[in-house]
Amino acid sequence: MASEYGRALGARLRAIRTQQGLSLHGVEEKSDGRWKAVVVGSYERGDRAVTVQRLAELADFYGVPVAELLPEGAPSAASEPPPRLVIDLERLGSVPAEKAGPLARYAATIQSQRGDYNGRVLSIRQDDLRTLAVIYDQSPSVLTEQLITWGVLNPEARRAVVED
Repeated sequence: MASEYGRALGARLRAIRTQQGLSLHGVEEKSDGRWKAVVVGSYERGDRAVTVQRLAELADFYGVPVAELLPEGAPSAASEPPPRLVIDLERLGSVPAEKAGPLARYAATIQSQRGDYNGRVLSIRQDDLRTLAVIYDQSPSVLTEQLITWGVLNPEARRAVVED
């Protein structure tokens, strides 16, 4: 019987294969028979254990780093996902004028990169928050509190802040 990790690894293997537009038989053909469809399929189902050596060879065949084939740590069912970090762009006017510039420019840059001009809210990532913290010369947690105080970040964001 397949282990949970084996199934997760198999799902990653299948995802990489399908992203490359290959069927199981396509893998066998493209590899000139090096990778048998039945073997790759059993890896993907988690029915057959794959050695580290074979995994490295498969990663090389797909042209991806080995780490891309490994499943990420599966969160337990009891844990809830961290809240999204969402900047309320309509509340930027409530930010003190001397502090608003860097945040407004950073938000405009993200909007430009994403082509996201809804003008109301902007989802940001942990890395964005860390970058803003550097710009404001504050820790991410202190900046998060400041953004909450200014009304541009939801108080739920406190749970999403991860200090390095």
